[in-house]
Amino acid sequence: MYNFYMDKRSPRAKLWSDAGLFYCAAIWGSTFIVTKGALDAVDPVVMVGIRFLVSAALLLPWVLKRKIKTAHMREGFFLSLFLSTLYLTQTTGLLYTSASNSGFITGLFIIFIPVFMFLFRRQKPTRLQGMSAVLAIAGMWLLTGGVNGFNLGDALTLVAAAAYAVHLIVTDKYVKAEADTVLLAFHQFWMVSAISFVIALLRGSSLAVAGINGWGVILFLAVFPTLTAFFIQMLAQKHSEPFKVGIIFTLEPVFAALFAWTWGGEEFVWAKAAGGLLIVSGMIIGELSKFNFRRAVRKEVLPV
Repeated sequence: MYNFYMDKRSPRAKLWSDAGLFYCAAIWGSTFIVTKGALDAVDPVVMVGIRFLVSAALLLPWVLKRKIKTAHMREGFFLSLFLSTLYLTQTTGLLYTSASNSGFITGLFIIFIPVFMFLFRRQKPTRLQGMSAVLAIAGMWLLTGGVNGFNLGDALTLVAAAAYAVHLIVTDKYVKAEADTVLLAFHQFWMVSAISFVIALLRGSSLAVAGINGWGVILFLAVFPTLTAFFIQMLAQKHSEPFKVGIIFTLEPVFAALFAWTWGGEEFVWAKAAGGLLIVSGMIIGELSKFNFRRAVRKEVLPV
């Protein structure tokens, strides 16, 4: 079926949507070094709890306008389990690994997607997806220094990547069922916060945040990568082809590494950079596996 809506997009709309997607990739990439720099001021689990509590509070005015405010709570709870796993393991992992490693390993979510799609929906991986996995695994080997260099932080971040993949798959299912995205996000946010605080209390973690810098980082994370990027992503995806969205989002680990090596002052190591390049190459090939070249030639809608 021909996509008439896409044909009517103005060049200005395309430009703004693409700029919005680049903003999302860049702001998400910046979070790794920003978060790592604040972990001496606050417990990582508490940081996640406060971050998502603030994001939920900022969404509340829009939620109060809904007639049925409790809609999608079941879906939100299910998604919050994966979102909690993603952010709790990724944030805690930054205590033990570098921001650049965390960014690149998080990008491995792309190789988990076909694995989970096979387990959940019995969709067999394509050859390109297999090639993507091989490149990504080789990249992780170089990035971490092999078995001996693979530390606790890398392992936790790998769990985060797997949780990221499941969260994307399940979110896609709910969004395509025309769920209210504001309520879906709101319920996820406050539930992730609740889960985090329960874990923090069970661990006996201090709920204190030391200094203005710690609060500044948490507010930055709550407002920009969590809230604004979420809405910009939704708006931009209305004007951009799924393939383009995926390709632009592969830049997130690249931005993460650039911020870490420049702003964060992390040491640039050629072997790790080569590993990161292989992972990003694997991500791009993973996106190419979704691209239907024959339909593209005919200017038809491209599948996600």
